[in-house]
Amino acid sequence: MSNTLPPLNWLRTFEAAARHRSFTHAAGELNMTQSAVSQQIKSLEGHMGRRLFHRGARTLDLTETGSSYLPIVRDAFQTLTRGTLAVTGAGGKAVRIHANMSFATFWIAPRLPRFYAQNPDVQLEFIVEVWEPDDMAQGADIELRYSVSPSPGLPAEKLADEVIFPVAAPGWSGTIEDARLARLFDVSNLTSTWLTWAEDQGLDWSDTNITWSSAYALTLNAAMSGAGLAMANISVAGHLLKTGQLIRPFSHDAPMQGAYYMIEAPQARDLPGARAFANWVRDEMKQDGRTGHNGRDGTQA
Repeated sequence: MSNTLPPLNWLRTFEAAARHRSFTHAAGELNMTQSAVSQQIKSLEGHMGRRLFHRGARTLDLTETGSSYLPIVRDAFQTLTRGTLAVTGAGGKAVRIHANMSFATFWIAPRLPRFYAQNPDVQLEFIVEVWEPDDMAQGADIELRYSVSPSPGLPAEKLADEVIFPVAAPGWSGTIEDARLARLFDVSNLTSTWLTWAEDQGLDWSDTNITWSSAYALTLNAAMSGAGLAMANISVAGHLLKTGQLIRPFSHDAPMQGAYYMIEAPQARDLPGARAFANWVRDEMKQDGRTGHNGRDGTQA
């Protein structure tokens, strides 16, 4: 084992691989090849004289050493981040927001003119992800994520309950049976789907053909183009409904098991811009009438 500190890029690669439990996903985040990630992890393990991961055919788990080392590495990166902001004087201006891609695209982006009108001197930096890590994203001041149940220990604040409902291009009309036979779009890896919506009404749609995507960006745009109907929730579809780009052909909605959460990193309380953004998100939810609402009427946006 060497007495010198390992290179910073090895530690960054270790943190990403440990967070994703995947060399492949870490490579995608760091814009590296999977083999380069694997090699850096091997180099770090050689430097430390300890194995950090148990490598299986389809699994990647931390060893006892890796589990002990991970919080040390994360604390070190957070200390570096806070120190850099303090030295550069950017602490009150630059805010790094990690956000669920659909929430950022359909909820945050259309509202940004209002944020900047209220906070013209705050600089925001957005990093969007389709699926979030279990722990808070590295380097984030504020994270906005979708989750059914946030990891224990995360200071996750639920923004609002959600409901799901079908959406279609303006001009679409038909019965529920017409919808069942139409081309349907939905987001994979969600627990609330077309089948959930149907079952909530006592309908058997087990034989329905659904086109799946990993993100609402495709399914909602497919619906807007007239390719079929999509399942949506209030946060992602609200602006599109208000502006007439989508319609709700049916009044029924069903509870969504997951929700969108806001997580503030410890350093966020020392960043005026981060506090301003977090409070703005809360205020926007209040203006929508959704904070603390059970979401069953389906009229909120």
